[in-house]
Amino acid sequence: MNETRAGVLAMVTACVVWGLSPLYYKLLAHIPPIEVLAHRTFWSAVIFTGVLLLQGRLGLLRRALGTWRSFGIVAAAALAISTNWFVFIWSIGAGHATEASLGYFLFPLVAVLIGRLVFGESMVGLQGAAILIAGAAVALLTFGLGVAPWIALVLAFSFGMYGLVKKRLEVGPVVSVTGEVVVLAPIALVVFWWRYSAGEAAFGANTQDTALLVFSGVLTATPLILFSFAAKRVALATVGLIQYLNPTLQFFCAVLVFGEPFGLWHGIAFPMIWTALALYTLASWRQEKARSSAASNVARSPTT
Repeated sequence: MNETRAGVLAMVTACVVWGLSPLYYKLLAHIPPIEVLAHRTFWSAVIFTGVLLLQGRLGLLRRALGTWRSFGIVAAAALAISTNWFVFIWSIGAGHATEASLGYFLFPLVAVLIGRLVFGESMVGLQGAAILIAGAAVALLTFGLGVAPWIALVLAFSFGMYGLVKKRLEVGPVVSVTGEVVVLAPIALVVFWWRYSAGEAAFGANTQDTALLVFSGVLTATPLILFSFAAKRVALATVGLIQYLNPTLQFFCAVLVFGEPFGLWHGIAFPMIWTALALYTLASWRQEKARSSAASNVARSPTT
């Protein structure tokens, strides 16, 4: 298997794990989301630190947290991703998995918007049209349901802000994620203490819940490591396209497995979002093709 095929397989596997993760979190719906988040954070820190130790790269973690500036950036990223994780965990347990999937459908468009507003990145016509269509879909959903899809918006914007902060980090994704969960680990320990002090801790109460909580670290670490592997071997346009597998599977879990309602306004808004994503993907593909063509022309041009 060549490097590109291995990267695509790793990316597909990561997205399938993410897409089916609602099935796992539904099993923990009876446990307070803050406790589930604490275990996800703590066991992820254990696994990621172990991975860096085995790779002999713990020095990179120390460097990532070694100055107040870098520590502050990692802490900001940790705040953004923990917000995203908490809202996602809560939404699955509370029966809002459909809206959670909408958040991850919206994320690529939110990322383009943040890139434009913060970094002044160029936005081709199709990308602008995609954002306008997505905005109209959110407005229609708000009008139809009588309330803004705040779960979707928080998930999309928290993940978008996470990506924004990560742009300022000079270390790889595995090292940066390790730093984030290590920074959050003391808070997780406080949550453990609080739950045990109240006599309400799920960990240790029974074998199934204990095993599932420990598994949260594996469920977090594995797809992130696979994604890191894939990102180095697969074109960005391909990565972006495969990533839609994640919210698509989440959507199917919500509607087909959990039986969440999918009414008229969802039936109008979701196709609009999918149309916006199709336009965004087409624009990204054209940009990637243009960059590849330009690079090929430069490589073929004679030196003087």
